[in-house]
Amino acid sequence: MGGRPSSSLDKRQQQHLRGQVDTLLRNFLPCYREQLAASVLQQISRELGPREPAGCQLMRSKKLPRVREHRGPLTQLGGHPPRWQPIFCVLRGDGRLEWFSHREEYENGGHPLGSTTLTGYTVLTSQREYLHLLDTLCPVSSGEHTQEESDPLLEMPVNFPLFLQHPFRRHLCFSAATGEAQRAWRLALQGGIRLRGTVLQRSQAPAARAFLDAVRLYRQHQGHFGDDDVTLGSDAEVLTGVLMRKLLPALRAQTLPGLRGARRNRAWAWTELLDAVHAAVLAEASAGLRAFQPEKDELLAVLEKTIRPDVDQILRQRERLAGRLRVEVQRPLESCLHGKVDTQLSLVTQKLLSTMEAVLSAVQTLLAQGMDRLSRHLRGSSSGTQLRKEVYSFGEMPWDPELMQTCYREAERSQRRLRQLVVPFGFFGTRSLMFGAQDLAQQLMADAVATFLQLADQCLTTALDCTQAAQQLEKVRGRVLKKFQSDSGSVQRNFTRGWLLSIFLPFVLHQLEGSCTVELLEFEGDVLAVGSPALTVKGIYKDIVQGVLLQMIDGELKKALGANDMSCTLDGCSEAPWDQTGIDEKAEAQRGTRPGQPGSGTEVQPLCPLPPPRTFCS
Repeated sequence: MGGRPSSSLDKRQQQHLRGQVDTLLRNFLPCYREQLAASVLQQISRELGPREPAGCQLMRSKKLPRVREHRGPLTQLGGHPPRWQPIFCVLRGDGRLEWFSHREEYENGGHPLGSTTLTGYTVLTSQREYLHLLDTLCPVSSGEHTQEESDPLLEMPVNFPLFLQHPFRRHLCFSAATGEAQRAWRLALQGGIRLRGTVLQRSQAPAARAFLDAVRLYRQHQGHFGDDDVTLGSDAEVLTGVLMRKLLPALRAQTLPGLRGARRNRAWAWTELLDAVHAAVLAEASAGLRAFQPEKDELLAVLEKTIRPDVDQILRQRERLAGRLRVEVQRPLESCLHGKVDTQLSLVTQKLLSTMEAVLSAVQTLLAQGMDRLSRHLRGSSSGTQLRKEVYSFGEMPWDPELMQTCYREAERSQRRLRQLVVPFGFFGTRSLMFGAQDLAQQLMADAVATFLQLADQCLTTALDCTQAAQQLEKVRGRVLKKFQSDSGSVQRNFTRGWLLSIFLPFVLHQLEGSCTVELLEFEGDVLAVGSPALTVKGIYKDIVQGVLLQMIDGELKKALGANDMSCTLDGCSEAPWDQTGIDEKAEAQRGTRPGQPGSGTEVQPLCPLPPPRTFCS
């Protein structure tokens, strides 16, 4: 393709980008340090506070997070000039994509021709849609005339394309041999993209929570109050995305006018330049965060030692300051909430609740079908070998992208309508929201599968004939579905509550920015006098706004779900554990073992070819 600039950057450009990353880190790291202190205080206060209600009913799967490895032959558009050439592609379990010259190269442990982390990509399977995307990247200005060169994408139409598009990286163009292979790759790639994107959102570590809060605080200082999808990815990838958004306008102005050739050729050249800039920024951001790691570890240790002994005093001082500040900001806060938030709160709440309800309903249906399939195999006196295969397939359901697609699709269906509701509030993170719903679907499925297999292994022994075993499995099925329904109710509430806060809190803070500035400045000295790094004026102020907003959100959820369903908090659910008598007692009597010793009873010659004990153990 003509008009392509070199993908490498010269020393001057590299030095400029290095300076940009240094400036970013110099301004960001103070925010990060503040949020680390606040996060440690929050964690300690939670540990020492009242015990949370009883946890969720399903046992927690230990196999997350991962995606199922996927591999196979594809063709790839690459080279100079670009041409389609056969490759062998591998999607690793951690969501990294690699491609080799041929299968043997992969099987022999050779180095890949290329590889990429899938963070931030979007999969397109329509060639027309992708060509339209290229056209929008380098639009023709009025009066501009370009000589249209031959375009390899048009010379060889692709029947089963897989285009991986990224806002700041080189596009990856693949093609599958059949529609079935294309679908399998699309689902696998989408799983890898989600896995890589939600690594920070899934973490409950104080440092991860602090990092995300610091990014939001830093961006608010830059004038970006609404949440968006910039926080998808690892810490270095997030900071890279933040800086790339800042650099993009200048890059466009400096580069696009100088590109020559056909519009789509220029678009490809533009993505290669972006890829080089992105790689340079990512390398510098990664190096900067690695350099900060020792200081961060030491800071966390110091904060733990200094905050824990004085946590009660710090919390009392925080509450005293919050009480005084609450009086000052009460009027403008209530005016904003009742004048601008409550008009749409009900609609957004209903949409989030219905979205999660549809997702969880799909998970429950899929789970029930899987359990029923195992029961049928037991009743049919299938061989032990076949039953083991079925148990393995059942255990792999959470990582089967084809099966789970029915659940994931429910999260995708509501995106357009939800975006229309939340964009007026400056929220552009609907992809993050969708990924969150899909993550929860996979987590709940994994937990339910692990619970079923564990209970089944406790109940099924070689002393049972096929009919008795199937009856026991039916009882386990009922127990697991009850546990699932309990957990899914709390998941639906927590998901809706958390995302309502993400949607409306930045908007409210932005609306109040001007009216509450004087009050915050007046409290600066009082907060500094406390002498704790975990307390800041803006942190206390944000907590006040968040608390009042949550009262409004909880009221809306109470109306939507009923008072009896509002006993669950963001950190746990209050349902008591299900009574484990009945199935457990019968199973223990049959095994002659104590609870907690599954599969250790005396074996009896089976009346049907059941597998050995612990076949069901996950």
